[in-house]
Amino acid sequence: MSTPTATPPKAAAAAPTPPAVKLTDLEIKDAQLIFGSVWSDLEADFGRENLRFPKEIILLGGAPGAGKGTNTQFITKTRGLTCPPIVISALLDSPEAKRLKDAGHMVGDREAVGLLFRELMKEAYRDGVILDGFPRTSVQVECLKLLVDKMQALRREFFTTPLGIHFRQPTIHIMVLFVDEKESIARQLKRGKETLTHNEEVARTGVGQLWEDRPTDHDETLARRRYRVFKEQTWDALQSLKEIFHYHFINAQGPIEEVEQNILRELEYQSTLELDPRTVDRLRNLPVASEIIVHARQELVKRLDSHEFGQPELFAKVVAFIARKIMPIVQRHAISGCAHINTEDPILDDSTALAMLIDVFSERGFHAMVDIHRIEVPESVDLATGAIKCRTKKVYRIQIRFQGSEIRRG
Repeated sequence: MSTPTATPPKAAAAAPTPPAVKLTDLEIKDAQLIFGSVWSDLEADFGRENLRFPKEIILLGGAPGAGKGTNTQFITKTRGLTCPPIVISALLDSPEAKRLKDAGHMVGDREAVGLLFRELMKEAYRDGVILDGFPRTSVQVECLKLLVDKMQALRREFFTTPLGIHFRQPTIHIMVLFVDEKESIARQLKRGKETLTHNEEVARTGVGQLWEDRPTDHDETLARRRYRVFKEQTWDALQSLKEIFHYHFINAQGPIEEVEQNILRELEYQSTLELDPRTVDRLRNLPVASEIIVHARQELVKRLDSHEFGQPELFAKVVAFIARKIMPIVQRHAISGCAHINTEDPILDDSTALAMLIDVFSERGFHAMVDIHRIEVPESVDLATGAIKCRTKKVYRIQIRFQGSEIRRG
């Protein structure tokens, strides 16, 4: 999988780049055994054709105090996700994990991977999900790689079958919110004071819910140790995936508004990360608007891929029609940002083709509207009665709007 290069923000340039994490032969063997066992259980319980995982997985990591909890909702909204994040610590406190603990078993890598993979298969996460707190160990890193390999293999296996649309190209993001050690300790201790004040007020009034109170938020030595554990363990685990998956290094040093802008810059929409390669090839020669407003992105991507998988011949004709007859007119109106096209082309008599046309323009960053006008055209006159025979002509009036250069100058 090709990986875009992330440029660390200037304010966070002090973050050192650790050496690549190299697993020992024993760790690789352990991961393979664990993954093989978990995967076999999934195939036996669900059937191979039903092993459907999220199209997009965002692995969210961050230094203590970097604002993972604060920014998760913003990232979820930005990516157009509708499901809550999967918080690994909460998953390991689930009834399934509790039964393991009550039976005297530890929730180790095998159990954590098994619980997570089953959770990922839920329909709520089909379009995408944020994982908070995974992977945390080198074995979990290797299991994640093996999972993505399996997802790709399933996609190849079912690509030309009616089930192909359910096995979409997976997109994996590594997102690291970074603050330096000084800022991390300051934020942890500040959070500790705020938690004490809040919990005292809840205890006094009986109104509200208690916040989690961490011992590390009240002791500078413990806060410093927690930061260093992150740098030595979690940081290394996430960095080891940097060359494989899409990597986003987010400077989280500043105020929340600034951090949100840093996140937006890192997550600028790129259709080549999300569409099936065949769809990308089909659309390659159509220009992309300079600024794309991502609206209902997940649904749009699904529809476009379903056009390519379900009706490729019609989809090809629609794209060719746009490139040949519409785009030359649109390009001539680049200054105003508004083009009107009238056409009687019979391809648009198919309602599916009309829907494809609108989806294609939406993906390319334009806003398309189509009106159908029926015009009575005289064909002949009955000389005896004076009656005029007409035929009905359908004219498709297409309006394309986008950000023109005239708006930019203003």
